[in-house]
Amino acid sequence: MSVTADFSPKPFHFCNICQKVIRKKEKGVSVQRPFSSGPSAFIPEDEVVEASQVDPQTEQLLAEAYSPSGCVDHLTQVMGLHPHYLESFLRSQFYLLRMDGPLPLHCRHYIAIMAAARHQCSFLVSLHVREFYRMGVCLDWLKGLQYAPQRLRNLNEINKILAHRPWLITKEHIQNLVKTGEHSWSLAELVHAVVLLAHFHALASFVFGSGINPQVDAQNANAFQPVYISNCCTCDLASDHHVERDGCPSSTSPGATDSVSELEALMDRMKRLQEDREEDEASQEEMATRFEKEKKESLLVGSGDLWLLLRKHQKSQIWATFGCERSDDYVSSNLIVTADFEDEVMPTSRGSRFVEDATFGYQDFARHGEDNPPTFRAQDYSWEDHGFSLVNRLYSDIGLLLDDKFRTACDLTYYSLASHEDVDTTMLRRALFNYVHCMYGIRYDDYDYGEVNQLLERSLKVYIKTVTCYPERTTRRMYDSYWRQFHHSEKVHVNLLLMEARMQAELLYALRAITRYMT
Repeated sequence: MSVTADFSPKPFHFCNICQKVIRKKEKGVSVQRPFSSGPSAFIPEDEVVEASQVDPQTEQLLAEAYSPSGCVDHLTQVMGLHPHYLESFLRSQFYLLRMDGPLPLHCRHYIAIMAAARHQCSFLVSLHVREFYRMGVCLDWLKGLQYAPQRLRNLNEINKILAHRPWLITKEHIQNLVKTGEHSWSLAELVHAVVLLAHFHALASFVFGSGINPQVDAQNANAFQPVYISNCCTCDLASDHHVERDGCPSSTSPGATDSVSELEALMDRMKRLQEDREEDEASQEEMATRFEKEKKESLLVGSGDLWLLLRKHQKSQIWATFGCERSDDYVSSNLIVTADFEDEVMPTSRGSRFVEDATFGYQDFARHGEDNPPTFRAQDYSWEDHGFSLVNRLYSDIGLLLDDKFRTACDLTYYSLASHEDVDTTMLRRALFNYVHCMYGIRYDDYDYGEVNQLLERSLKVYIKTVTCYPERTTRRMYDSYWRQFHHSEKVHVNLLLMEARMQAELLYALRAITRYMT
């Protein structure tokens, strides 16, 4: 069965609620939303406090020592659900922003602003703008990127590529920055800048994926904030779907029974996969085929949920929309179908003045009907064997701190899964991490990508791709749609894995380009 649909960008999308066709001119609605005092829009405030395993005094000390704001901000509170990881994260971030290094302190915060602005992450932009004001130097730079020195503006190209399509980075990009001249960068300075960019791109994913609320001072606690909402319909706004603040579906909701069976089904699949591993090991050729299949199928996972139309049997509207006469012409039944809106205009945000070429956004690594970059084979250039040593050589000790952070996120386990105890979650954690790398075109020869389809349900894949590739589109509905019987701390752990997988993927592409330039 062949896939023959036209995947070119369409000037419309479908409302997830009423199935109305919404054209681009109807998108981009500004609404007033009350400020929330809790740390997360997705997690009830009392659950963040109750579930946190860091005692308040320790958390305060960590924040004062390592957090740019010097207080327990919302980000720190949510990460505090996993105190072992929080400590590793804050230690590496403190080193990046405050310890001796190739770049001046104010430049580090400006690069953080540039990185966060690529994803319209107002939380991080505001945080580092405040730090910039606190230092009181070069305040004109805060008027916009055009007011910054040319040397910093030259980072814009690799900033946007790293944020949205890191596989496009080449040694020529590196050469353009380090070539002799008035605005050149040393390799040490460039590595420092690249690590900062990757760190804050990935952190924006965590902020949006965890629904981190903006910091609000006491005098504005009851005020309202304007919120720009895209991809919405009037029925969506009327029913408050985009701005809901309630907790997860209750045990009495219609989906509760399904979510229990969903959990049991996941446990069964994990058990069966473990048994299959012990009985039969797939060949290298078969594992390569499974990677290519997963990579291609990730094309059809996106933040628009066109699949709802399929479930409601409104197929004729879809096929006509995409120029197909029947479903067989569009996609085989085992694939996930979603709309593609790569060309939509970035909405105005407080960080937009720090962005140039705002329409440059994520595109799939493997694109339909196009010549695609070659797969990045991890055995040819890995973090452990190549990236770690390079970054540590050019920016002393940061490699050790990053390696500890990567390992902490990937090895973190409480040997439980929702209501089940004594569970080995290794294969699930690896599937989450490797799926992100798969979307970025990175393949591990020793991993069976068939496990990804077995372990990651459709709604989770949509969430992963949205949080990783275009985090600013993440909604509460996406967060609630997967793993409905799981604890919020487990979903935060998912976000930690997605953040670290994304950061490592960006670093691998950038460091490989630097290595090629050096050789």
